[in-house]
Amino acid sequence: QKEDIEVTLLPAGHCPGSVMFLFEGENGTVLYTGDFRLAKGEAARMELLHSGTRVKDIQSVYLDTTFCDPKFYHIPSREECLKGILELVRSWTSLTRYHVVWLNCKAAYGYEYLFINLSEELGIKVHVNKLDMFRNMPEILYHVTRDRHTQIHACRHPRDDDCFRGNRLPCGMTCQNGTPLHIISIKPSTMWFGERIK
Repeated sequence: QKEDIEVTLLPAGHCPGSVMFLFEGENGTVLYTGDFRLAKGEAARMELLHSGTRVKDIQSVYLDTTFCDPKFYHIPSREECLKGILELVRSWTSLTRYHVVWLNCKAAYGYEYLFINLSEELGIKVHVNKLDMFRNMPEILYHVTRDRHTQIHACRHPRDDDCFRGNRLPCGMTCQNGTPLHIISIKPSTMWFGERIK
């Protein structure tokens, strides 16, 4: 048997380029999400999920279930998380220029929203190991830097935790102009919310 299937890629909001797959054929419609992060109302604005004024009939949904567990009672919105991180970073970096923040990001991609917003709000570029991974995302290139003399770092090392213990950033920085750095670490992670009771 042959069947024509239309495949539509929908933005998943997980990291740059992440998509959900909508399969439509004679035997019905299937949505495969993979990892996704959509804010309330975002799906309603996706025209390709709709037929006229109503949502398309979807017979099956293959849902990424990483956080489909009662222990993840509440996961704050991206905006709530950004606000909390922004307040902490602003209060720390405003103490002195030797007070720096290390964003302990475990994945290579997916933190662009955070980097851009911190940079725009605080006027501080984020130090990263390489810029080449962002070459196809020109909107972020203004907000990241290879210059280690900044107060926000997202640099990585194969053993980040070992590196951080000695009050040293993964890029090796321990001081500026002979003055020791005061470093705090922020680990942006949804998993934290599953490890806490309601």
